[in-house]
Amino acid sequence: MAQTRTLKAAKASAVKNTDVADQLVNTLRETMVSLVRRDGPDLSARQLAVFLTCYLQEEGHTVRGLASELNVSKPAITRALDRLGELDLARRKVDPLDRRSVLVQRTLKGAAYLREIRSIMGESGAKKASSETRAARRAA
Repeated sequence: MAQTRTLKAAKASAVKNTDVADQLVNTLRETMVSLVRRDGPDLSARQLAVFLTCYLQEEGHTVRGLASELNVSKPAITRALDRLGELDLARRKVDPLDRRSVLVQRTLKGAAYLREIRSIMGESGAKKASSETRAARRAA
């Protein structure tokens, strides 16, 4: 009997996790579609990963550190940073303490772009919550 309850609870948890994952993927899709439709930067998945890593984690990123964290080559990070630099979403600066190392710095335009992404994701989440509320009212 206890085993049956445990199995049911595990299945319910798996379904809930799948629902949450589906919602997150849908929010990501809606965000990416919205960004593509706007007249703004069009970033590849790798460029977006580098951008978000630089902006959502503590500062002090290096090309070597980003390559290690994202498990890609240093040249791949360099290419992503070239594009982010062209768009003024990030910039590189020689580390004054170790001139062999290059630091990645945030920019005002990059911070504004992150705010835009957050806003789009917030709108998507608000729409989802609103539609769930309407569905719950209809069901009641």
